[in-house]
Amino acid sequence: MLTTNRQRLRSLQFPTSRLRFCVVILLILGIFFRCVNLERKVYWHDEAYTSLRISGYTKTEFVQQVFDGQVIDVESLQKYQYPNSQKTALDTIKSLALEDAQHPPLYFLMLRLWMQIFGDSVAAARSLSVIISFLCFPCIYWLCIELFQSPIIGWMAVALLSVSPFHVLYAQEARQFSLWSVIITISSAVFLRAVMLGGIRLWAIYAVTVILGLYTFLFSALVAIAHGFYLVIIENFRFTKTVKAYLLAISCAFLAFVPWILVIINNISQIDSTTASAQKRQSLSGLISGWISNLSYIFGDFWRYEPFYPNLNLPILRWGRYLIPLILILVGYALWFIYRCTQKRVWLFIFSLSGVPGLTLILSDLIFGGKLSTRARYVIPCYIGIQLAIAYLLATKIISIKPIQQKLWRLVIVLVISTGIISCTVSSQAETWWNKGSHANPQIARIINQSDKPLLISSNYSLNIGDLMSLSHVLDNKVKVQLVTEPNIPNIPDNFKEIFLYNPSKKLKSDIEKKYKLNLVDKPGRLWRLSALNP
Repeated sequence: MLTTNRQRLRSLQFPTSRLRFCVVILLILGIFFRCVNLERKVYWHDEAYTSLRISGYTKTEFVQQVFDGQVIDVESLQKYQYPNSQKTALDTIKSLALEDAQHPPLYFLMLRLWMQIFGDSVAAARSLSVIISFLCFPCIYWLCIELFQSPIIGWMAVALLSVSPFHVLYAQEARQFSLWSVIITISSAVFLRAVMLGGIRLWAIYAVTVILGLYTFLFSALVAIAHGFYLVIIENFRFTKTVKAYLLAISCAFLAFVPWILVIINNISQIDSTTASAQKRQSLSGLISGWISNLSYIFGDFWRYEPFYPNLNLPILRWGRYLIPLILILVGYALWFIYRCTQKRVWLFIFSLSGVPGLTLILSDLIFGGKLSTRARYVIPCYIGIQLAIAYLLATKIISIKPIQQKLWRLVIVLVISTGIISCTVSSQAETWWNKGSHANPQIARIINQSDKPLLISSNYSLNIGDLMSLSHVLDNKVKVQLVTEPNIPNIPDNFKEIFLYNPSKKLKSDIEKKYKLNLVDKPGRLWRLSALNP
């Protein structure tokens, strides 16, 4: 029967009109979810640093010019978060090279140009990722054609991708991960075509996709290694003409990336300091919990609403967490099914694309400590491979000869798609979600904005720099800000009716308590209100 299914998949050149109609509807929904409420979610810490980089300023310059103890307005914080005439694209590259070399410059240069054309609003900053994410649909369809030679699987993959909450969330972020997803899929499709047909032109195009990937995100190297791992096994460990062509293409790509490799080497100590949070050792149980949660987010996450909708009492949404074991079973069965029912060149590619990047990060965390593998955005190649396996499984099952199997798997498809739609609907109305930081900023802004003639005091302690840049996007223009570099103490003026202190260090808090009484007004946001002098 498995052989019959494979033959039917190959012979079915076009999906049924009903399936095409459903996929088109899901595409429309996917586009809608990517575009709706683009400014609603908090413009969080990492996105604020994206804006700082495209402005051309370094963090050092920002701190020197803003954290000087002077009272300034909110717009003075935003000045360093959009392109300006004082800084050029070369300054953007310089800012990344000096302070954030683990992030190559391609996306940041694209976003800088985009915002120069379309403005400096949060929606404008995020809209580039939205537009790029639309390219994922034709790219994953092409990848399915190259891998399975079956349009129906391509349509199924597009349907899953359209309402995947994971992909929708990262399509709405001013970060490079939407672009990375596109490059992974198109690079994989070009690679498979080059392996099949050969030719200098195809391998040259593949080399270009690898270069674009490397200049987008460093972990693109793992995708290229996964391709090489697959090719070596398919060629039975022989040094064939195809292997030589691959090595030549990869060599050219890495040669083109040498300038940024030198930047990374020259700033390796800075990279260690900026990635310290990802290097903290995590317990095995914590790692496993993170892997399971992240895997489930490919298909659904609406049960995560409670931390972000504290006043929303919907027990029916909480029950969604019981879908996690079913999702894990579905993923496991899909991987087993594709191993049993496809040729080696198919299942090996999916296992390589998912396994090489995923296992590399997992082993790194287990051996050296850290939690890179629990950051879902770092294992996007793994998730794309899993979605390809799921698409193959569902497409195969719905054309099963047995009617009872068709009905059962149609029900599974409805459940998977519905989970994604519900998740996207719930998260689209939230101010923040699991993929973001700076969760408390919307509530902090509401407290401060409701005050009469407020002053916000803070310092460069901990993650305050990025969080304050994030906070500036939700504070009213009437709010004034006074920032200091610790261990300096602010000289607080007395012409403000409400004075707030945001996330102070223990020393700064102790120093201010010598003159003022501090009242905690928002514990999650670490926000204090200063009141009358102590006796």
